[in-house]
Amino acid sequence: MPAAKDHLIVRRIIDLDRFALPVDVLFPGASLENPDAAMLSLADRHVDFATGEVLLAIQSHVFRFAGKTILIDTCVGEHKPRPLRAEWNERTGTRYLANLAAAGWAPEQIDIVMCTHLHADHVGWNTRLQSGRWVPTFSRARYAMSQREIDQRAHDAAQSATANHGSYQDSVLPIIEAGLVQLAGPGDVLADGASIVDLAGHGPGQIGLEVSFGARPPVLFCGDAIHSPLQVLKPDWSSKFCFDPAQAARTRRKLLERAAGEGLKLIPGHLRAEAMRIAEKSGNFQPVVEG
Repeated sequence: MPAAKDHLIVRRIIDLDRFALPVDVLFPGASLENPDAAMLSLADRHVDFATGEVLLAIQSHVFRFAGKTILIDTCVGEHKPRPLRAEWNERTGTRYLANLAAAGWAPEQIDIVMCTHLHADHVGWNTRLQSGRWVPTFSRARYAMSQREIDQRAHDAAQSATANHGSYQDSVLPIIEAGLVQLAGPGDVLADGASIVDLAGHGPGQIGLEVSFGARPPVLFCGDAIHSPLQVLKPDWSSKFCFDPAQAARTRRKLLERAAGEGLKLIPGHLRAEAMRIAEKSGNFQPVVEG
């Protein structure tokens, strides 16, 4: 599924949708009371005001660019023991690989898997269970990860086997042992016109991928720097799961300023839509959600 030089075709590969979290669980101290018109515009698709929940998708993004097929983040996976979150635990029959095939790709056609960070819902399909062993799902791919993320998750796993739902042991370590990791840091080029950007905060070494094509503004895959369009309206709302909430908020605000000023198209990891542009009015940001 090649992309023309001035066009980029991105496919969402759904693993779990709808994934709902109470707003004050995802964003500690946040409230949906007395919403204004901008917040109400997110109703149904991104926010359930009746239940007080933020609505997310757990998904990958895949595209063909500069001769490479790139898959960004690999969701929850199957057969993974995740007892602390029932909807992730020992899942089967998810159709994730079928959804990837429907988009036009088999696992062996993926050239690069980029993990924006190494939380359990971004690395699960890195591996799959085969004859009782965790083996790389995308056996021909290089897995781009940041060293800082690897170091932090290895440290956490050494402290507790259940850290990050045990995902380091079953979804990251097998990739390292298979020799498939490609260390990636800010400024590194994954493919001609596709380069790594620093988005640290949510994860200590979270990275994004900026793709420039033709004369159009770049597209930036920004992982969990933004979970929900709510954070465009409320840039200081950092998630419960952020490694450094204050740094995450600074990173997000800087990203929003750049997106508004340069016309960047943002693709957050959990957005229940195709993409998002950012408008700025009277010093406030507004999400313009596409698709």
